[in-house]
Amino acid sequence: MSYIGKTPTPAPLTSSDITDGIITTTKIADANVTNPKLTSGSQQNFRNIIINGDMSIAQRGTSFSGIGDGGSQYTLDRFKWSEEGATDAAVYTITQSTTVPSGQGFAKSFKVDCTTADTSVDANNIQYVGTAIEGQNLQYLKYGTSSAENMVLSFWVKSNKTGTYGVALINNESTEKLYSQTYTILSADTWEKKTLSYVGDTSNGFDNDNGNSLLIQWYLVAGSGKTSGSSQTWGSNTQANRAAGQTVNLADSTANEWYITGVQLEAGTTASEFEFLPYDVNLERCQRYYYIHAVTGEIIGTMWWYQDGVNSTTIFFGVEMRVAPSFIHTNATNNYRVFRQGSVVDFDGFSGQVNTSPRAVGIDSGLSGTGGYVGRVQCNSNGTIRFDAEL
Repeated sequence: MSYIGKTPTPAPLTSSDITDGIITTTKIADANVTNPKLTSGSQQNFRNIIINGDMSIAQRGTSFSGIGDGGSQYTLDRFKWSEEGATDAAVYTITQSTTVPSGQGFAKSFKVDCTTADTSVDANNIQYVGTAIEGQNLQYLKYGTSSAENMVLSFWVKSNKTGTYGVALINNESTEKLYSQTYTILSADTWEKKTLSYVGDTSNGFDNDNGNSLLIQWYLVAGSGKTSGSSQTWGSNTQANRAAGQTVNLADSTANEWYITGVQLEAGTTASEFEFLPYDVNLERCQRYYYIHAVTGEIIGTMWWYQDGVNSTTIFFGVEMRVAPSFIHTNATNNYRVFRQGSVVDFDGFSGQVNTSPRAVGIDSGLSGTGGYVGRVQCNSNGTIRFDAEL
């Protein structure tokens, strides 16, 4: 029979089809046969609010020594070490570790290793690992309305230092609010999964923009001025409540270590399995905030002289960055090289950036040359070209 110009009608589903052992009524009724998109407060894709929660992306490097003693800096992508209040003497090394919970699918973790101890913590000192989220990525939570979604934070953690640690969510908008809780490491040197639930805030929303709207902070050291209050459920960000209930001082011995991975924050009341993303997708999400364009030996772009002694190189970012980024580069003797006019010329660095946007930037070197000429420019020796648009 010819079906040209016709749409064949499929055979109807019969009871024998349903009970043939492949499709059974039991399977149809099974709770595993669901459509997460139809479930209130859930998203099937990108349900994890945290970026790089599996600690797999480390554009800045895999080891950072001398952290602490008043310092604050990003380490693994989207995760920042911070210290506030009076400066204490504790110093740490932070690394991208391969120590992970067995059988969970993780390959990397975030490790904090105390290298200089401080047994006497100032009352106003607090040290923590944190990450920040743009407000425009949080609108579906419906905060500030009667329909505000609950959230669940889950993560794997390990330390030789057992006891109670503080963790907080901070609404960082103009009316700053705090939701503080604690978790307990029960067994030394053992991976444990922690799950914390948060009720939605019906009174305060998040601005629908690219600003720093939500902070998640894991406290490792906290003085009495940060621990003497009480846990808050979207209450005022009183300093005594930030790490209320914390008993651990991770800085009291150089034997102390703390690991975390599998960080997931999602809408709902139950923690789901960690949402693993393809490496390239995870990397692109991180590059919105920090982008490495070129390192030693890699091509930067085309340098052109639009008049004698005045040149520019245009760089288009791989992804649109959060804001027009700052230009990070290393200027030192012969860090860069240009191939032009039949010759190779080494130069020390770039003089600045022009016409910067979240999508592209022009960088100038001030290298002498004849107007109209072009050349290929690349990193030489220790030259690097990076861009920072972090929250």
